[in-house]
Amino acid sequence: MTETLIRVGVREFREELAKYLESRSPVAITRHGRTVGYYIPAEPEPDEAELEALKRAVARLEGLLAERGISEEEILREFRTRRARR
Repeated sequence: MTETLIRVGVREFREELAKYLESRSPVAITRHGRTVGYYIPAEPEPDEAELEALKRAVARLEGLLAERGISEEEILREFRTRRARR
């Protein structure tokens, strides 16, 4: 995926969701100018190279978390805490 990152506000993303679902460009979703999430489009059936790239990304993320002593439970707790602040 070599498309350019698009930045849109939450409201616009919600109102134009169908358009972004059809797009091949990743979208940074913002609220008050701060990025709150990303939408990364996927191919209907990823090819082997894409699957291998995703596996490498997961392995790298797992390595970074282990290196820093961060557990999945801590990530979930942080996610839930931030989500509850909305």
